[in-house]
Amino acid sequence: MIRFTGINHLAMATGDMEATIRFWRDLLGMRLVAGIGHPGYRHYFLEISETDMIAFFEWPNVKPLEPKDHGVPVEVPFAFDHISFGVAERADLWELKAKLEAAGFWASEIIDHGFILSLYSFDPNNIAIEFSWNQPGMDLRKQPRLVDKNPPQVRLEGSEPQPGHWPAPVPIAREDMKIYPGEGREILGRS
Repeated sequence: MIRFTGINHLAMATGDMEATIRFWRDLLGMRLVAGIGHPGYRHYFLEISETDMIAFFEWPNVKPLEPKDHGVPVEVPFAFDHISFGVAERADLWELKAKLEAAGFWASEIIDHGFILSLYSFDPNNIAIEFSWNQPGMDLRKQPRLVDKNPPQVRLEGSEPQPGHWPAPVPIAREDMKIYPGEGREILGRS
C-alpha cells in the first residue's frame, strides 16, 4: 500500500504575486521556500508545515475569484471549495483573527464544529481559507466518525480502503521508468 506523507503542495493561481506573498508569508507567517519564473510565468512555494506547502502560479490576466462563502452549494461547474490549515494551539485562532482584521481582511467568528474550532477568511485572490484547531480527544484520523443519516452505499463498507474495485496495475518495467525535465530545475542549477 502506498504511504502518503501529506500534501506536498496545493497549487493555486494568482494575478498578483506581490499581494499573494505579502498575505501568505508576511501576514500568515508561512516561509517562502522556492520561486521560479520567467516573463509571463511565476511559480512560488510557501511552507505550511514540515511536510506541506501551498504554491501559487502567477499568470497574466488572472482575476481574483468571485467571493463564495465556505461550504455553500453552487450550481455551476465547480471542484474546489476551501482549504483548511491546522493550527497547533487554540489561541492561534484568535491571533490569526486579530492579524487578518488588522490587515483589513474579513475574518469570521470562531465556530465550534464539535471536533474542531474554525476561523474562516479569504486571501487576496478570494480563495476561501479556514484555520482549524482539533478539539482535545477528537482526532478523526485515529477514530473516524461517520454519522451521515443517508450515507451512500460505499460508506457502509467502512473507513479503510477496499480492495478489488479497480483493475490490478501492471508493474512498470525499470527500463520504462523515464523522467522528463520540467520547470524548476533551475533551482538546483540545472537547465
